[in-house]
Amino acid sequence: QVQLVESGGGLVQAGGSLRLSCAASGRTFSIRTMGWFRQAPGKEREFVAAISWSGDITYAADSVKGRFTISRDNAKNTVYLQMNSLRPEDTAVYYCNADPPVQAFWGQGTQVTVSS
Repeated sequence: QVQLVESGGGLVQAGGSLRLSCAASGRTFSIRTMGWFRQAPGKEREFVAAISWSGDITYAADSVKGRFTISRDNAKNTVYLQMNSLRPEDTAVYYCNADPPVQAFWGQGTQVTVSS
């Protein structure tokens, strides 16, 4: 089993920044590529960014490229999402998971709200 706990969300004004964290526990060796996903009210959950096990390969959705940066610390079993230049349309619940995601790994997520 793998447990993923997201944190770091909050309320921020447009143009502001937040740093999300995802702490993994359990059989974490089973996960190689980790990703961040988000779900806005009334919308499907969507991919945000992902990072390889070694951290040397990252990719992100076009909507966040140049603004969001994903990173990881394998010694701490933690994945981060640095979010800069936030926009109201970034408002969503943010989740981490393996990429591609595993249904059983979804956690509670962390709410990010960006005010205009």
